[in-house]
Amino acid sequence: MQCRRFCRFFVLSAVLLLIGGIASAQSTDKRGRKYKSPPPTARIEVTVLRDVDAKPIENAAVVFHPMVNGKDEGNMELKSNEDGKCIIDVLPIGDTVRLQIIAKGFQTYGQDYKIDKDQMALEVRMKRPGEQYSIYKHHDGDAQDQKDKKDKPDDTKDTDKPADNSKPN
Repeated sequence: MQCRRFCRFFVLSAVLLLIGGIASAQSTDKRGRKYKSPPPTARIEVTVLRDVDAKPIENAAVVFHPMVNGKDEGNMELKSNEDGKCIIDVLPIGDTVRLQIIAKGFQTYGQDYKIDKDQMALEVRMKRPGEQYSIYKHHDGDAQDQKDKKDKPDDTKDTDKPADNSKPN
């Protein structure tokens, strides 16, 4: 009989200690990892349009390069929808971001922007690529450059040498 009482007492004590241990584990002491809330972010809407007729460009690659101390910290790429728009809302306010837009048949666009508001709307007008410069073609500006060279006195002549007709006797 004493053995039964001892076993009951032992089991009851163990249960009470277990309940007390669980309750103390739920305490709000300043232990463990501290929660740090994320910084406030901005909602940026980019609209990609053609320069000549302001029609939207669909499926243009809009690349965001977050810059930290002037150094690129990766990139986030989005595609523009049928209205030429894409929206991103994960960039922290106060950061600088390099915006790069690549669309087939257009010049690549690139510009740095400071994110200083919680909502920004950017409109980018894409231009068609210009003609490539060739050294084998005649250019209008070249004729003017050659004329300027002819009018300038030649400073490269050697003034240390005597003239041909002044020979020593």
